[in-house]
Amino acid sequence: MQVAHLNGLPTTSNNPSPRFQVVPAGNAFFHIKETSTGLVRGFRGDHNEACALARSLELKIELHAHRYL
Repeated sequence: MQVAHLNGLPTTSNNPSPRFQVVPAGNAFFHIKETSTGLVRGFRGDHNEACALARSLELKIELHAHRYL
């Protein structure tokens, strides 16, 4: 099933788990881990920025899968 999301770009509504997870990695430091591989794909010193990066990486994969990139 497709749903409209982010300015009309298609996305699946049945994806139960995120592809990236923000994980504390020290004092005010966060890793962005890919859940399927466990590899760290980025890091930030601010939790909000780490979450934004995780969403950005997720969107890049989604756009690439739908060939919008």
